[in-house]
Amino acid sequence: MLPIHTTAKADISYRHVGRTDVTRYEKMHVEVFGDSGDASVAVAHEIADLIRAKAYARQKCVLGLATGSSPIRVYEELVRLHKEEGLSFSNVVTFNLDEYFPMDRSDHRSYWYFMHEHLFSHVDIDPKNVHLPDGRIELADVYQHCMDYEQMINDHGGLDFQLLGIGRTGHVGFNEPGSNPRSLTRLITLDHLTRVDAAPDFQGMNNVPTRAITMGIDTIRKAHRVVLVAWGHKKAGIVQTAVEGPRTGTVPASYLQDHENLTILLDQEACSELRRFKTPWLVGPCTWDDSLSRKAIVWLSTYVEKPILKLTERDYNNNGMSDLLARDGSAYELNIQMFNILQHTITGWPGGKPNVDDSQRPERKDPAKKRVILFSPHPDDDVISMGGTFLRLVDQGHEVHVAYQTSGNIAVSDLDALRFAEFAQDFNQRDQVENPALDEAIAALRNPDPSREKDLKVVRSIKGLIRRGEAAAGARFCGLNDDQIHFLDMPFYETGKSKKNPISQADIDIVMNLIREVRPHQIFAAGDLADPHGTHKVCLDAIFAALDQLKGDKAIKDTWLWLYRGAWQEWPINEIEMAIPLSPQEVEKKRQAIFFHQSQKDGVMFQGEDDREFWQRAEQRNRETARAYNQLGLTEYEAIEAFRRWRF
Repeated sequence: MLPIHTTAKADISYRHVGRTDVTRYEKMHVEVFGDSGDASVAVAHEIADLIRAKAYARQKCVLGLATGSSPIRVYEELVRLHKEEGLSFSNVVTFNLDEYFPMDRSDHRSYWYFMHEHLFSHVDIDPKNVHLPDGRIELADVYQHCMDYEQMINDHGGLDFQLLGIGRTGHVGFNEPGSNPRSLTRLITLDHLTRVDAAPDFQGMNNVPTRAITMGIDTIRKAHRVVLVAWGHKKAGIVQTAVEGPRTGTVPASYLQDHENLTILLDQEACSELRRFKTPWLVGPCTWDDSLSRKAIVWLSTYVEKPILKLTERDYNNNGMSDLLARDGSAYELNIQMFNILQHTITGWPGGKPNVDDSQRPERKDPAKKRVILFSPHPDDDVISMGGTFLRLVDQGHEVHVAYQTSGNIAVSDLDALRFAEFAQDFNQRDQVENPALDEAIAALRNPDPSREKDLKVVRSIKGLIRRGEAAAGARFCGLNDDQIHFLDMPFYETGKSKKNPISQADIDIVMNLIREVRPHQIFAAGDLADPHGTHKVCLDAIFAALDQLKGDKAIKDTWLWLYRGAWQEWPINEIEMAIPLSPQEVEKKRQAIFFHQSQKDGVMFQGEDDREFWQRAEQRNRETARAYNQLGLTEYEAIEAFRRWRF
């Protein structure tokens, strides 16, 4: 991959960037950061500089603001700048992009609530200067309300700065496909995919509003400065279409291509479909290294539909890789080298094979029996993501510990919790035992309030116990004793809401204590950053922080860290460093382990856009990985679980 821009400076605005060979397919100015946090800080500092400049000139600073997960880190940094560096918002006027309709402002799912929770309640902005579309008004009054909103923006001289995210439909604000480039603030019907993405915040698709009030495309384009941010692999496809494709109503964000002062900020995953990152050899000359060569040859084999060993000089020359061929001399040498690299990733011994030469194997042979910690962010990620490898490690005699990092309680439906609570109540009544807390939970579960911000604490406890019981049963099925099953209940997760607290030292200490206790030779952790509510990333960050703080400690002297991915995506073939093939019998046993998680079957709370159950997704993903290896010319297997080593 080409170098990633990682400098978190606040000079991303107003800088002229000439079109180069590398970016010639891009119709918007794109900046790529190694980390979304760095990019968010850069945006926040640009906004802060603008606020200060306007204040110095005794002018109002008019900001257009966005909601959703993408700008949260921007708002966190703005709050920090206010509290620690004296940034004042006294001269700031804000106009938000959109609001659900109908929606009461006291509802925790409203964008009014969101903005006050993340920004307005923490800075010194005058409440009179805060403007959002009003989801409380009568339908008959919506048109006039929208026109008044437009007039207020115009009365303030237009937007000085507009912050945007992008939806997977290509929407900016809630301007869904079909929106007109001259559209103004209006009521709009939400796309199905947009509602799917919002479902976790509403505890299910059926509770998501079907309409919203949004600024129009033309309103957004009139802003003097526009910054659009996008993070994660789920945004990669739509970002590529908006940036490199034609201006079209099917991708409303593409209408920003002619904006004279626009920057798009991406992280490494969100930029992955842009040509200069996905296939740089088709864009211009490359600086070839082992990683890029591997990516290119795997791509070429797939593109021309030939096994690697059958690729010819013509295949290389016709597909932008003649310089690679010239460097290495012949297609034969390139092919055999790459075939061997991929073949050496395949092993039936995830803990290392004893008494053999391990120089060409992904894992060490010694010690023959390893201590292993399998970190599972939620109580089912272990068996969903690497259940076959889990079983194999136990069968091959390694000391395996599984650590469930969070309780997973928000992913249990009220109906499941009620069923268990009523069972407990009936059991208590048989012995004439009273439990007022349980009675309170049953009353709340029988009369749910959809607008309730979070469950009662006793309800969360019941839901957590349900998931704990399922996880323990699944781990025992895989061969573990109870002293090898660890429930960490990391504090950051226990908010009762989709929005979690920032990671703290208390979370890191919990991870460190387990590592010190086990002293593992192997750690397996979720490297899946596409999790719908970000828990996987926070859990991985806690592991990274723990390992960093343990530098020099004997507990990690011989530790290797392997990353797996979950039900949402898989490692690209060129990035896989250990591939564990599964037999049909092992696939079946993995499925049985997943079935212990009954609360996550048949209408799971956080389904995402894929309506299949998790075991179906996992099996399909594992089979597709095996098929991809086979199409490259390697042995055909029933399924493969894949891992990437993280060198810390």
